[in-house]
Amino acid sequence: MSNNEAMLADLKSIIKPYIQNEEAFAKLTEETDFINDLKINSANLVDIVLDVEDKFDIEIDNDSMDKMLNVKAALEVIQEKLAVK
Repeated sequence: MSNNEAMLADLKSIIKPYIQNEEAFAKLTEETDFINDLKINSANLVDIVLDVEDKFDIEIDNDSMDKMLNVKAALEVIQEKLAVK
């Protein structure tokens, strides 16, 4: 399993409790949008960011949080923060 695949698996386990659309989650790709596709509300997005911070031991600033609207963007933010750790 590549780093990216492992990271995606971790991300999926983090967002799973918050999704409202099982079908979209089952077909999740890098383009999957958290709000529009998975129907995650903005309060839960904050919870997801906190969970991501805990899981990867990183700090996500507000600018980065604002970018984390889909799977690809979230993975990019995580990778970026891990790189500067």
